[in-house]
Amino acid sequence: MLKDQDRIFTNIYGMHDRTLKGAQSRGHWDGTAAIIKKGRDWIIDEMKASGLRGRGGAGFPTGLKWSFMPKESDGRPSYLVINADESEPGTCKDREIMRHDPHTLIEGALIASFAMQAHTCYIYLRGEYIREREALQNAIDEAYAAGLLGKNAAKSGWDFDLYLHHGAGAYICGEETALLESLEGKKGMPRMKPPFPAGAGLYGCPTTVNNVESIAVVPTILRRGASWFAGFGRQNNAGTKLFAISGHVNNPCVVEEEMSITFEELIEKHCGGIRGGWENLKAVIPGGSSVPCVRGEKMKDAIMDFDYLRGELGSGLGTAAVIVMDNSVDIIKAIWRLSKFYKHESCGQCTPCREGTGWMMRVMERLVQGNASVEEIDMLFDVTKQVEGHTICALGDAAAWPIQGLIRNFRDEIEDRIKSKRIAAE
Repeated sequence: MLKDQDRIFTNIYGMHDRTLKGAQSRGHWDGTAAIIKKGRDWIIDEMKASGLRGRGGAGFPTGLKWSFMPKESDGRPSYLVINADESEPGTCKDREIMRHDPHTLIEGALIASFAMQAHTCYIYLRGEYIREREALQNAIDEAYAAGLLGKNAAKSGWDFDLYLHHGAGAYICGEETALLESLEGKKGMPRMKPPFPAGAGLYGCPTTVNNVESIAVVPTILRRGASWFAGFGRQNNAGTKLFAISGHVNNPCVVEEEMSITFEELIEKHCGGIRGGWENLKAVIPGGSSVPCVRGEKMKDAIMDFDYLRGELGSGLGTAAVIVMDNSVDIIKAIWRLSKFYKHESCGQCTPCREGTGWMMRVMERLVQGNASVEEIDMLFDVTKQVEGHTICALGDAAAWPIQGLIRNFRDEIEDRIKSKRIAAE
């Protein structure tokens, strides 16, 4: 279990002062200029050595991503864009950083932008986050007033500007290239890759898009050292992580824990156990609504990190938004509700996703009511495979995976419902 002195987010619950003065009293903005003076290569090497993997869901190594940015400018400016469009159902960790600990993000943005030779950074904020925007803008204003942003930011010799951009609430804008389109004032529709953002991103310039949590942990990692951060979690799953646990636990919460903690320890220590006891646990979605659900009995000893959840359980850590469901849940209806969400949020650019999400939702609707034939279960699975991997962005996968998880893990329930409906009709 993570000790208090090892927590990066010291004000995640908003119990302390979130202003600049409060953040400084808890050790933030301490020696920022000295970190920057160690140079770009040192920062990127430390980030690689720390083993930090992107906290936005995909888990791509952060230091490696930074190293893709061009070393020498060809005349185009470079940009850092921070993805604060936290729209994945079940995910609510970044909002706590922005509401209560915003200076971790702002300091991280300065250091990360310097490492990628960017003088400008944009934070793209989810449309529904109104209070978060106010808290974050206040913190940015404070940082400018204190000379931590702007010309010679934090006396580092680096000029740096930070802008907050408010989206309009579309899920698709959480995809990095759709986010860039939206930031440019166009429709939020994903771009084809290549070119990747590091080659041609915002305004056709070299750009890196990172999640809020990935950037907010950077200053602490560099202050305490890469080996400190790499000391948490299993090989290739290093560091601390914010887990957002919702659903049928006694105390839903957002908590910072070390990677590779077991599911049982996470729930018992921080959430006061499962509502109605462990026998009452039916299913868990371990990483936000787009990863496949897992049967409750398989989750108890599960290790909460990228590799175990993907390799052993066929699911994923995603954003670590743990959705817990007990036996009162109609699991077929729950997954139908997710398929309805993805149908609604599809941008319509790719035919498999535009047509497939609606088709999958309508079949799911019939499965909820039991008005389908058993053969349609395999047909639905087949269609999810035709959507998955055949679209420009991962929304097609996100729509397919919950349904695949349902069919793999709860096929018996779907069949029972169809059969009982048929018997009742006879």
